[in-house]
Amino acid sequence: MRLHRLEVCAFGPYATRQVVDFDALGADGLFLLHGDTGAGKTTLLDAVAFALFGTVPGARAEAKRLRCDIADPDQPTEVVLELTVQGHRLRIVRSPEYERPKRRGTGYTKQPAKVSLTWLTPPPDGGTAEAVTRNDEVARVVQRLLGMNAQQFFQVVLLPQGEFARFLRADTKERAELLERLFGTERFTAVEAWFANARKERKAEVEAKRAGVRELVARLAQVAGVDAPEEPDREWAATLRTRAAVEVAEARAEEKAAREAWEWARQHLGESKDAAERVRRVRAARERLAEWERGARERSRWTAEVEAARRATTVAELAADGRAAEDHHGRAVEEEATAAAACRELGFDDVGLDVEELRRRAGSLREEAGGLAGLVEQAQRQHTEQRRLTDLDESIAYYAERITVLQSKLDGLPERLSELTRQRELAVEAEARLDGIRAREEELAALLADAESLPELERAAASAREAELAAEAAHNEARGVLLDVRERRLAGMAAELASGLVEGKPCPVCGSGEHPEPAVATADAVSEETERVAAEREVEAARRREEARAARYEAEHRRDTAAQRLAGRSAADLAEELADVRAERQRLTEHAGRSDALAAAVRSAKEEEQRLLAERASHERSLTEHEAERAVVAQGIEERAEALAVARGEFPDVAARRDHLLALGRALDRLADARTAVIAALQQRDERRRSVADAAKRAGFDTVEEALEAARSAERIAELEELLRKAADEKAAAAGVLADPELAGISPDDDVDTGSAEEAERAARERAEAAVATVRSREQVARDIEELAGKFDAALAELAPAEQEFAELNALTDVLSGHGQNARRMSLRSYVLAARLEEVAVAATARLRSMSQGRYSFVHSDQEDKLRTRGGHGLGLDVLDDYSGMVRSSKTLSGGESFIASLALALGLADVVAAETGGALLDTLFVDEGFGTLDGETLDVVMGVLDELRSGGRVVGIVSHVEELRQRIPNRLRVRKSRTGSVLVSEG
Repeated sequence: MRLHRLEVCAFGPYATRQVVDFDALGADGLFLLHGDTGAGKTTLLDAVAFALFGTVPGARAEAKRLRCDIADPDQPTEVVLELTVQGHRLRIVRSPEYERPKRRGTGYTKQPAKVSLTWLTPPPDGGTAEAVTRNDEVARVVQRLLGMNAQQFFQVVLLPQGEFARFLRADTKERAELLERLFGTERFTAVEAWFANARKERKAEVEAKRAGVRELVARLAQVAGVDAPEEPDREWAATLRTRAAVEVAEARAEEKAAREAWEWARQHLGESKDAAERVRRVRAARERLAEWERGARERSRWTAEVEAARRATTVAELAADGRAAEDHHGRAVEEEATAAAACRELGFDDVGLDVEELRRRAGSLREEAGGLAGLVEQAQRQHTEQRRLTDLDESIAYYAERITVLQSKLDGLPERLSELTRQRELAVEAEARLDGIRAREEELAALLADAESLPELERAAASAREAELAAEAAHNEARGVLLDVRERRLAGMAAELASGLVEGKPCPVCGSGEHPEPAVATADAVSEETERVAAEREVEAARRREEARAARYEAEHRRDTAAQRLAGRSAADLAEELADVRAERQRLTEHAGRSDALAAAVRSAKEEEQRLLAERASHERSLTEHEAERAVVAQGIEERAEALAVARGEFPDVAARRDHLLALGRALDRLADARTAVIAALQQRDERRRSVADAAKRAGFDTVEEALEAARSAERIAELEELLRKAADEKAAAAGVLADPELAGISPDDDVDTGSAEEAERAARERAEAAVATVRSREQVARDIEELAGKFDAALAELAPAEQEFAELNALTDVLSGHGQNARRMSLRSYVLAARLEEVAVAATARLRSMSQGRYSFVHSDQEDKLRTRGGHGLGLDVLDDYSGMVRSSKTLSGGESFIASLALALGLADVVAAETGGALLDTLFVDEGFGTLDGETLDVVMGVLDELRSGGRVVGIVSHVEELRQRIPNRLRVRKSRTGSVLVSEG
């Protein structure tokens, strides 16, 4: 991959369009990006990353704020990158999502994110040359060409400030997470998880099968009524089956005998009950005959009553018709009196006229009322028009009042709209300033924390210096002891060798077989064990000295860094300034928070003005229309008033007079009809009285009253006849029973004993029922035992292979997770990551030894971590110091040593990642900051290593503010910071 051209516009600190020509800048293979702190050097690397992947490295990606705050509102935010990957040249244009001011009105509108990829050479695989504009498609193309994702690219191509040292100083957990992201080893973690889940599932299945077997054993024991054995097997189940079959056979034999005894007892009981029933029937028949004879007198009275009632039936019916005629005549008289009273109430007193004259007078009244029908309609219209006139007067008053109210509201709107607009402009201004004041508040808060912690940092640095001096003194003392011990041992080495001489065997020094004067050990001679102990103590003291030195460096570095950031400002000054900034931020936040509400209020005021104008115009039109209509209605009312006054006479209105005439006509008709009905009812009443008297004489009664007293209702007659019939039926039934041949010779005084037979039958029945229940119970037990025993055999057959399969899976899962037969105690994931780290350490050691002039080498350790940090086993990474021969922690390196070690590790990591992913050849590499920690000699060595990276056409870009690099590197691009935005200036 080689970069050719980069354009940024309204991106980060760059308010205007800036162009970087990498072809010209990297012509010598090495170039420098320099400028003041915060000018935007790292932003150029962010722009490269954003163009390719749509995100930026590190914590800056979390801010999600890429647009330049001081850029012109019409200036679009975009990044344009031209590059060549795998022989294909392409241009990527990408814009982030951001908000810009609306071109019309106030407020902001969201500008969506956009991206396009254009092939400047024929695309790979003979595809189409059309631009790719979908974000997901561009991401797939870039990742396929580069062979790596965004995280791998940031670690391999962009070595950002402070980021590439994290891998060196990271603990094993962080190192494992980074390696897993870079090398994509998640599949091995997934394999571990798959085996763990499979073991869990298989274990649950085996436990379920075991629980099923235990449940079947418990149920078998419960059904069979025995205790469950400790180790049940198929033989135990077979024994239960045999015992259940024997118990069923015994119960069936007992059931057969009980049924035979019950059958004999039932037969004997039936014979006794039949004899008792015959005696009961004879007794009941004789009792019914005696009862019939006692009711003979009452039956004679019922017969006479029925005969008289039948003769009086016709007289009663005619008498009922006569009473109806009397009632009809009374009602007709009452109706005539009521009709006459109604006529008098309506002003007609001559109610004694005959029927014909009454009907003539009623016709005349109806003709007069018909002549007033037309004037009634005119009167109704007059009332309607008067009500309409009243409504129009109310509407005219309402519209006039509303127009006055609306005008008063319109008069006050311009001033309120002007004030809302001014407040909205102040809120927008506060919103624009808010981000800057927040950043200033965060900066001052961090500085105040540094100022408050500076005394503690001073004390920590002093304590670290004292600890270092004590460690150095202890090391010097231990080293002196070691040298003294070694000197004394060398002095007594002859005696030590002489102690091992044997007569006749050659001397290991001179080879002689004779030893005439072997040396004798002195009093201060030391042994090899003593020397070894002294050497171990010296090594331990040296380790403690190095740890103390590293701690002292870290403490002083933290103190100096904090003091440098403070630049002489005190905590009181910072606290005062922070309080002012927070007050200003609070004020701006309150104003900015009202921005949307004020914008809505301005829109609402304008909408209200338009609404009031439209409403006023509508009311004015309605007022004019109602006034015109009122004039027409008033003229019509005056014209109809005179004619209606003549027509109503002494009545309230024409309709009332017409209704009176019609009501009087109807009253006269009613009186005529009532008088006619009275005459007809009188004739009918007299005729009914004569018919009733004749019918009573024909029925044999002396008077009508005697006949009516003998009359009975049809229900009473039917009741008496039913009683007579039942009495006859009772007599015939009793006689029939006594004539039955089966009852011949049976006396009602006979006594039959059925109690003993019933007791014997009950006892036999209970015995048979108990025997049946026993058979059914034992048969059910046998069936249950047979079913459960079959399930028990099947469960045992399934359990054995399942347990064997789980044992194999459990052992394999333990090996993959670092347990069981795994001798290294490393999980599959840790093993793979350790292998990758070992490759990285080998690749990085070559550059580290060159940059450290042969002093340092990386040492990878796959020993088990004492802390057993998850995911970190086998990921130890230290440095070997050839000067002391000791393996040191990377955290004990000085600032410059940490930089060269981190750089070597990052370059080695880049080589391994590129080879692992099969990515494109990386012809462009950026290193961001860190050179300020190097001395001149080390800087020469590091620059030599970077010069070697240029071999084969690779371009290396260095981002730094170190002044010495400006003298060493001819091709430079300076980032100059200003109030109107950063600009790029080419140098060299």
